[in-house]
Amino acid sequence: MTKAELRTHIRMLKGMVSAEEMRRQSEAIMKRLLANPAVAQSKTILMYYSLDDEVCTHNAIDTLAGQGKTVLLPVVVGEKDMELRRYSGPQDLQGGFFNIMEPVGERFTDYSQIDVAVVPGMSFDTRGNRLGRGKGYYDRFLPQLEQAYKIGVCFDFQKMPGIPTEENDVRMDIVI
Repeated sequence: MTKAELRTHIRMLKGMVSAEEMRRQSEAIMKRLLANPAVAQSKTILMYYSLDDEVCTHNAIDTLAGQGKTVLLPVVVGEKDMELRRYSGPQDLQGGFFNIMEPVGERFTDYSQIDVAVVPGMSFDTRGNRLGRGKGYYDRFLPQLEQAYKIGVCFDFQKMPGIPTEENDVRMDIVI
């Protein structure tokens, strides 16, 4: 399958899963994420504030922040880039590009301090390759996080034996 065909296939599969089932699966995935040793030992963690069709991260973000970790969320700036901002609580979120809730807090630029990056995707394969939504934000950003332990998160039906990749794609260290 091409990347476009795989995205269409995954969207079709998502449409077959109820919101309640996605919520249930999200809770199990986030439980595994929070129990991951790299996450437990991290001081600074990049998360994403999930959309309705993604593994829900909202409660996990608050849990990590409540543990005293620095939680960072991406903010889309323009048509090609994203920057990171500190998450200080749900009260400081506002709707941004693509209707993604984004923090209005302090910008974070010391990427070398990021211990773990939790990354969404349309699909992941068994080797940790990631297929995004097609805009390339994470593809352009992830190379700046060489030292960070990269964790892809997805529903089971989004994991494929193989996905199309390109030379500049960044592999995840693990997919939950």
